[in-house]
Amino acid sequence: MSDTDDETGAEDEEESEPAVELGSGPDVEGQPVARVASRLTWPAARSDVRAQEGDSVIRTPDGPRDLDAVLVESDVPLFESRSEFLDALAAVVGRGPVATE
Repeated sequence: MSDTDDETGAEDEEESEPAVELGSGPDVEGQPVARVASRLTWPAARSDVRAQEGDSVIRTPDGPRDLDAVLVESDVPLFESRSEFLDALAAVVGRGPVATE
């Protein structure tokens, strides 16, 4: 066996293990806002976002919320970029850890 065989074997073992161990805590309802934002194209009118993704449930610090309800509370009619969209939603729902219980 050569040195390269040993290295290849070690790499195969590392690849079979998960990169991050998942906890056994409760499931978190909804989806990350960033996931919703990744499905949109920019600029995006609020009405277009509501039509395309309004039925999505997003994760917030206070628990899951319908994206449509959050967008209604926002006063931004046109999101020029992904970051502007994320900032506008954060202004409505806040920033912080997502509630898990």
